[in-house]
Amino acid sequence: MAQRERKTTSAVTILDVARHAGVSPMTASRVINGNPRVAAELRERVRASVRELGYRPNLAGRSLRTAGSARVGVLYSNPSAAYLNELMLGILEQSSASGVQVLVERCGDIRSQRAATRRLVEAGVDGVIVPPPLCDSRPTIRDLDERGIPVVAVASGAPLPGVTSVRIDDYQGARAMTRYLLELGHTRIGFIQGDPKHTPAQLRTAAFVDTMAEAGLKATSNLLAEGMFTYRSGLAAAERLLKLKRRPTAVFCSNDDMAAATMAVAHGMGLRIPGQLTVVGFDDTPVATTLWPELTTIHQPVTAMGRAAVTLVLELIRERRQGRTPPPTDRVMAYTLVKRQSSAAPG
Repeated sequence: MAQRERKTTSAVTILDVARHAGVSPMTASRVINGNPRVAAELRERVRASVRELGYRPNLAGRSLRTAGSARVGVLYSNPSAAYLNELMLGILEQSSASGVQVLVERCGDIRSQRAATRRLVEAGVDGVIVPPPLCDSRPTIRDLDERGIPVVAVASGAPLPGVTSVRIDDYQGARAMTRYLLELGHTRIGFIQGDPKHTPAQLRTAAFVDTMAEAGLKATSNLLAEGMFTYRSGLAAAERLLKLKRRPTAVFCSNDDMAAATMAVAHGMGLRIPGQLTVVGFDDTPVATTLWPELTTIHQPVTAMGRAAVTLVLELIRERRQGRTPPPTDRVMAYTLVKRQSSAAPG
């Protein structure tokens, strides 16, 4: 009786079975789900571990798989509510159309990421979508891969090797915006960077610096301000730039939230936009059209990327259920430079 109590199954996952049997999570999953493409020796090892550990498959997850549907997890830790709302809209639209159940887990540091991942696994997810900035989290993606769960990374500027992704070309998008400002006649341009740990932020900064250099202009350190993709970080960065003795005539912000903060600081200083200051952003989230004046920005098709992420993860799930390991897909979607009222030639 004591032994049976010790083997309560609620905490035992398929990863525990795989480790106990000395096989991969995918092999354990195939045995548990009755896939015949497993050697007899391995099949018996897994079954022995199932018996010893007292593992019981997640019945809700099993019923969904039997019906041909799937459970998809979303791990998020995004500071921009506007971006996340747009992404989730696409995920939920496509999931509803595909008969997919979505489970959402919020997390922060690496410890909470591990805990959230384990909760999704125990809930029986078949695949996981990882939006920014977790799309660049090697430990989290490696953890999911070791558990045999396919992953789709959203908006990673440089997708990790072997990981399926959906994104835009952040580097070229930022180059297009910088060229646009130069064509308007701006030569003293400030730039507010995003989270330096996030690859799109790195690419957008590199594109700005490179494009300025091609025009014979140096992006000096006093014109580069640190941000974290949040409104609050944008306030601090904008105050530093706009209080320079020779302030910039234009400010390019790495996302719309920080552009909104820059416009708030400029309005507070009595600066006319765009008459005395041009402000541009990146992403084209709903906030871009709620500002006054409306924001010139790079449109990232975030909702469409959410829909594509669901389609991609379902393709991976179907392939793995049939015992195949498909090569990773890197789907690059088109961006658009959207010109609105916040940009003009230098006053």
